[in-house]
Amino acid sequence: MTQASDTQAPSDGGTAAPVAPAGEFPALADGYRRELTAHCYRMTGSIHDAEDLVQETYLRAWRSYDGFEGRSSVRTWLYRIATNVCLTALEGKDRRPLPTGLGAPASEPGDALASSTEISWLEPAPDPMVAGEASDPASIVGQRESIRLAFVAALQHLPARQRAVLILRDVLRWKASEVATAMDTTEAAVNSALQRAHAQLSKADLSQDTLDTTLDADKQAMLDRYVKAFWDKDIAAIVGMLTADAVWEMPPFTGWYSGPEAIGKLIDTQCPGGVNDMPMVATTANGQPAFGLYMRQPDGTFAPFHLQVLTLRGTKVEHVAAFFDVDLFARFGLPASLPADHLAR
Repeated sequence: MTQASDTQAPSDGGTAAPVAPAGEFPALADGYRRELTAHCYRMTGSIHDAEDLVQETYLRAWRSYDGFEGRSSVRTWLYRIATNVCLTALEGKDRRPLPTGLGAPASEPGDALASSTEISWLEPAPDPMVAGEASDPASIVGQRESIRLAFVAALQHLPARQRAVLILRDVLRWKASEVATAMDTTEAAVNSALQRAHAQLSKADLSQDTLDTTLDADKQAMLDRYVKAFWDKDIAAIVGMLTADAVWEMPPFTGWYSGPEAIGKLIDTQCPGGVNDMPMVATTANGQPAFGLYMRQPDGTFAPFHLQVLTLRGTKVEHVAAFFDVDLFARFGLPASLPADHLAR
């Protein structure tokens, strides 16, 4: 089959419609851009790559639209093309890890920080680019769970074709026969790849069902205290909001830190900011609470320092990924700087 083939029935429950003229292709296809971006992000771990691959998907689809016979939905057809575009792009490329995925033991907070620009790190994704807008609450929850940072990080441990099979089967709920057609393979090969992918994810003790996605009033109050604790550089307060097995990692630095005491010492001794030096501005990433942390400058203003993406367990912080890529601030719609009279909110 070709990447533009539409020989299968729609996997999204839709009814195949008569094929519209080629001039109507943009109107038919543009509504799927966000979910296709999420799909390519799950596959690649990079929001930059995902945007490029979605553009390539639409270009290929537009070029081959005259051959689309309407035997599947446009959505299903676009997902097939996007999956194959991703698989081609991933050939010969290393997976995108977080520091915990490098295989090294936890670091000591007193050790010198080492960074690597040679590693293509996993990137966070702004919610407006990847979070779905389904009307069904259950669908919204499912879509958000499938872009959670921990889940995307776990996917990166899988070979690309296993990753594609797991996403198509478990996230998009395609039938094995549909996946086999889309990936030009057999149902037996699909089922085998899915079994191996599940075994790999089970080692990480992670599935979509284990992710805590709710944000109630108690958790929001804790997040407010978390922001204040950084503004005050109150190490005891920060430590008190971490779970006993909390993890802190901060690409492109290769080390990672385990446990409240180690994390507290890291912030106390390695973070250059002092009291009233580190305001935070709230955002969301991967369906999770996130904050742009700013650092006071000699002139009193505040400049971007890192973007924190938090994973919560109950009313405590289980995991912090602090991304030291200040270019992320613009991508997340965060201010390029804060004035000297900015007050923590």
